[in-house]
Amino acid sequence: MGADVTTDIDVRPYDALLLVSFGGPEGPDDVIPFLENVTAGRGIPRERLAEVGEHYHLFGGRSPINELNRELIAAIEADLAAHGLDLPVYWGNRNWDPYLRGTVEQMAADGVRRAACFLTSAYRSYSSCRQYRENLFAASDGTGVRLDRLRQYFNHPGFIGPFVEATSHALAEAPDGTHVVFVTHSIPDTMNAASGGPDAGAYRREHESVAELVAAGSEAAAHSLVYCSRSGSPHTPWLEPDVNDHLEKLAAEGVSSVVAVPIGFVSDHMEVVYDLDTEAAQTAERLGMRFVRVATPQAHPAFVAMIRELVLERAAAERGELPGRPALGACGVAPDACPADCCLSPATGLPTVP
Repeated sequence: MGADVTTDIDVRPYDALLLVSFGGPEGPDDVIPFLENVTAGRGIPRERLAEVGEHYHLFGGRSPINELNRELIAAIEADLAAHGLDLPVYWGNRNWDPYLRGTVEQMAADGVRRAACFLTSAYRSYSSCRQYRENLFAASDGTGVRLDRLRQYFNHPGFIGPFVEATSHALAEAPDGTHVVFVTHSIPDTMNAASGGPDAGAYRREHESVAELVAAGSEAAAHSLVYCSRSGSPHTPWLEPDVNDHLEKLAAEGVSSVVAVPIGFVSDHMEVVYDLDTEAAQTAERLGMRFVRVATPQAHPAFVAMIRELVLERAAAERGELPGRPALGACGVAPDACPADCCLSPATGLPTVP
C-alpha cells in the first residue's frame, strides 16, 4: 500500500511553479560565454574572464549547479505528487540554458497564466533578489504570464533545519575547540547598505541571524561569519572578513579545527566547490588546520517540503486568507512583495516583478 495522499490542497491562483536559478556552464566551451553573460555591461577584460574560467576547468568546465537543479526539480515533483498537488514545475536560469525568457515563453504556450517563482537565493540584496526580479519582469514581459516571486526564506525552518543537522553531525565527529565558520558570498558595502530598502543592511543582518540560529541549534562552542568570492575593484569596499584571511587569524589564535557552513548557498556551485572545497581547504591545510565543509540543503527533504509550503502559503494569501508564515530568529517574515525601493542599485533602473 502506498502512503495516503491528500487531494484537496488548493494552489489557486497558481497553475505552475517556476524554479529560478543562476545557471552555470556544462562543458568547457560554455565557460567563457557563460562568464560573458554574468558580467555583461561591466567592462570586464576577456583576460580576466579567462582567469576566472580556469576555476571551472578544474572541474571539467562544469559547474555543479545545473545538475543539482535537475535533482531538486525531481524531488519537488515527487513531493508535490505525494501531497496530491498537480502543479507543473518549470526551470529557468538568469545566465545559461535553460534561459528564463525561453522557459516563460514555453509556459505561455502550455497555457500557464500565473506562476509562483522560487529563487535559489535566500537573502535580500540587489544581486541575490532584486536582479532576479528584474530578470523575471524582462522574461515575462509581453507573454501574458504573471510571475509572483515567493518570499525570501533564509529564516524558514526548512532552510535552517538542514544546516543545523549537517553542522551537528560535523561537530559530533570534530575535536573539542572546533570553530564553526559560517560562509556566504561577499557583496559591496554599498549593496549591503541598500539591501532591504527601509530595512537597510538586511543582507548582513539576515546572515548574522542565520549564523546565530544554526550555531544555537548545533550547540557550536564558537562561531563567526565570513565571506567569500569577492570580485571587482580592490578599491571598492566589500563585506569582510574573507574566509582565507579569517582562517589565518584563527590559526594565529591557536584554533586547529574548523567546520565551514555555507549558509549563503542553497546548493553546491563554484563558490562552494572552488572557493571553499579547494581554496579555503588549501589554506587550512597550509596552516595545519583540520577543515570540514558541511552540506548545502540541495534536495534535503525539509528544504523540498519548504518549497511546497511557500507555494501554498502564497496561494492562500493571494486568495485573501491568512496563512501561517513560519520564520525563526529576530528578523521576522520577509514580505511577499518588496517595497519599490528595496535593494536598489544606482546602476540600474529596470522594472521588476514585486
